[in-house]
Amino acid sequence: MLRLKSFTLSQFLFIALILTSGCTDIDQSAKNQAETTPEYVASVDEWHQAREAKLKEPDGWLTLAGLFWLQEGDNTFGSGPDNSLTFPEGRIPGRAGVISLKGDTVTTRINPGVDVLLNGAPVREALLYTSGMDSVPKLSHGSLTWFVIKRGNRYGIRLRDLQNDALVHFKGIKRFPVKADWRVQASFVAHPTPKQIPITNIVGQTSMQESPGTVIFTLNGEQYQLDALLEGEELFIIFADKTNGLETYGAGRYLYADKPGPDGTTLLDFNKASNPPCDFVSYATCPLPPRQNFLPIMIEAGEKSYGEY
Repeated sequence: MLRLKSFTLSQFLFIALILTSGCTDIDQSAKNQAETTPEYVASVDEWHQAREAKLKEPDGWLTLAGLFWLQEGDNTFGSGPDNSLTFPEGRIPGRAGVISLKGDTVTTRINPGVDVLLNGAPVREALLYTSGMDSVPKLSHGSLTWFVIKRGNRYGIRLRDLQNDALVHFKGIKRFPVKADWRVQASFVAHPTPKQIPITNIVGQTSMQESPGTVIFTLNGEQYQLDALLEGEELFIIFADKTNGLETYGAGRYLYADKPGPDGTTLLDFNKASNPPCDFVSYATCPLPPRQNFLPIMIEAGEKSYGEY
């Protein structure tokens, strides 16, 4: 299982690179040029409330209770400690069944007397994954739901629990004060040819992700740029800055922005910089910022690290 609060050596080096950067921080006394209106603060607060509500939904990150990598062949599962996949104690029988991986196909067999549902109907055997499936079926028992995920060439079982401690004891996310100065216009420069950039996740896997272009913006008279990814209809930016490991999550933060308009610009609102799910639960496979997205300044905006500062 993953332990996200205990950083790996590579993550400590990541933080050290940010903290030891020789570039000058933003002079806060020279900021505050934009007007922070009550309406703008209210709009960011509304976004934040929706963000926390989504985290608490049944398929939100706070219900994430386990991530188990499958071995080729049979993998037993249940709450007993002698299983290949050990589910939370008291949530499911000690030996609930078997999940089998053969090549790129995952199937399951449920033991007699164990009530497991597939799409709301009792099930004894089921296909959980094979290449080309349109959607991945979800199994459930009581407060638990589990399904297959694929990361690179590895197959795993992601487990959700509606009684997960992270959800039950969630206490909200602290933030920096909302300031309009952190909402900046950026020029979007599309890559002249299709470009993929390497993105490494927190479990050490690296994949090539398509980057549509770069956003270029100015803070305190200095120009910076960040490579963007595409997620749905939005630009997805994974960035690091010199607050990481101090007031914000040590492995960077996320930012979403609209696709550029006809004038080739978009808005970057760092007041909406958000923590990766790895800051809340220990079973996510969060992508980390690429090296070119390390900002040598302190972005004192958006979410602070959860539960530590």
